[in-house]
Amino acid sequence: MDNLDYGIIDLLRQNSRAGYGDIGEVIGLSASAVKRRVDRLVADGVIRSFTIQVDPAVDGMATEAYVELFCRGTVAPDELKRILSGVPEVVDAGTVTGSADAIVHMRSRDIPSLEMALEKVRIAPNVDHTRSAIVLSRLIHRTHD
Repeated sequence: MDNLDYGIIDLLRQNSRAGYGDIGEVIGLSASAVKRRVDRLVADGVIRSFTIQVDPAVDGMATEAYVELFCRGTVAPDELKRILSGVPEVVDAGTVTGSADAIVHMRSRDIPSLEMALEKVRIAPNVDHTRSAIVLSRLIHRTHD
């Protein structure tokens, strides 16, 4: 990958519907050269997919929270993944450093459904407790998949 490839990726991140000619004008390549590079980036697995993102409020999932997950003893990441995969309201999760074992991003349609989803996580045998923070307003949202 070179700087032109990174430029193409940056522009596609901003607008995955950008035309090859439009991208080429910005980075200094012809539309056909941009297309060849995009095709290669896709073939090489650098670009995994082209997708849309829908406002979660449109899907009725406007309530969101970040949840710290604390486990009893040592729990393998695969076990946490198994527990969390069974809760559809979990949209993102990862193990973390610090006192919590994992941080979980959840979305639900309202507070009662969020509470039910949290209870599904809490009743797992390895989960000791959770600490939740409900998002009041989103300030910055970037996607860098």
